[in-house]
Amino acid sequence: MISPRSSSAGVSGGASASRSAVRGAIVAMLASPQLARVLALASIGTAVLAFALQRTIGIAGLLGILTVLVVLAIAAFFARRDMVDWQGILPVSLLTFLGWAAISIAWSQYQWATLGSLIYLGMFTMLGIVVALSRDTIQIVRSYGDVLRVVLAASIVLEIFAGVLIDAPISFLGIDGNLDQFGPVQGLMGTRNEFGLLAVVAVVTFGTELRTRSVPKTLGIASLALAGISVALSRSPVVSAVFLVVALAIGALYLLRRVKPERRRFWQLSLLAAALVAAAIVWLARGRVVELLNATGALSDRLDIWQRIELLIDLKRLEGWGWIGPWRPDVQPFIGLANPSGTVPSGALNAYLDVFFQLGLVGVVIFVGMLSLAFVRSWLLAGRQRSIVFAWPALVLVALLTSALAESTLLTQWAWLTFVLCCVKAARELSWRRALRE
Repeated sequence: MISPRSSSAGVSGGASASRSAVRGAIVAMLASPQLARVLALASIGTAVLAFALQRTIGIAGLLGILTVLVVLAIAAFFARRDMVDWQGILPVSLLTFLGWAAISIAWSQYQWATLGSLIYLGMFTMLGIVVALSRDTIQIVRSYGDVLRVVLAASIVLEIFAGVLIDAPISFLGIDGNLDQFGPVQGLMGTRNEFGLLAVVAVVTFGTELRTRSVPKTLGIASLALAGISVALSRSPVVSAVFLVVALAIGALYLLRRVKPERRRFWQLSLLAAALVAAAIVWLARGRVVELLNATGALSDRLDIWQRIELLIDLKRLEGWGWIGPWRPDVQPFIGLANPSGTVPSGALNAYLDVFFQLGLVGVVIFVGMLSLAFVRSWLLAGRQRSIVFAWPALVLVALLTSALAESTLLTQWAWLTFVLCCVKAARELSWRRALRE
């Protein structure tokens, strides 16, 4: 005969075992490669389409999506913690920059806006870190390829609809409907410069997919053609310059990867010297370069806003005004930086100057150091590793860092998430902390 106490213990033990089984199933799901792939696609897709999502479902909807993704990403990372090499997990330069941006809330003239902007930046940072730690470089390239194919194709379809079928702009998406005049087009990115920069990153991504045979050849060629057409239709002088620099970087890497290892350092230094000389020549002949790129109007607009920013920088040169990321049209001193039409720009149209403005001299030194470390590490990996996939972070950083001279896109959303991915990947492959441990 079974006593009531024995029966109760059996039920309790069964319930405990059931809870353990459920907990184990949840952990297994969170740690699964399938969830890691879905999270990577969702994170990259949300970052790339942040502007379109904000215009369609509002900032509250976008923040809701980001919050869910961040919670899932943290849970998935926690479930995979035993698989992570904790030595050199994050680059110190990235943590230092984020730390200084966070500290700036102490002297910010718009503390609530700074707090909100830090949370927004932190969301994209967290997603970038988790994707970088949970996916290999080739898997990241494939995720970008899948997202960019959809975004560029959808952008061209909408441009055809606006510019050819209804011959009217789609104002809430920022599409002017200029496809019948062969551009400039904005697609789902809001501006032609951002659309063109995304297309340049797509060229690098689709080219990498082709070289690594990650996708069928027909799909790879069609994707590359789509990206090339998107670059051309953006009709952006900034994007033209970025595309030219990326093309030169591709040629340099092609030659460098064929040099014998013992001669590689010499050629690396030679390339650095050539790049510095080329930069000096471009600077000295900047007037002629601007004319060739048909960018006189765009440059005059930038010069106007840069001159006004410099006056504000002089007031708080060391510490800056406080982090804000994309400018807020309802916050001082940004209200006073409106252009003649009364519109406040989304940024300083130069990421380096923008950081100087927001985080001061200390912030811009940390920022430049962080970018330099990420690029040097990525470039060295691209030159020494056999797999062509290691060229992707280096070439993407070339595009982002070059565009940062004329746009502030690097400081937010998809460009920032992409930079964090490249930065973390490069730091883990060439970690000085791992070198000291070994």
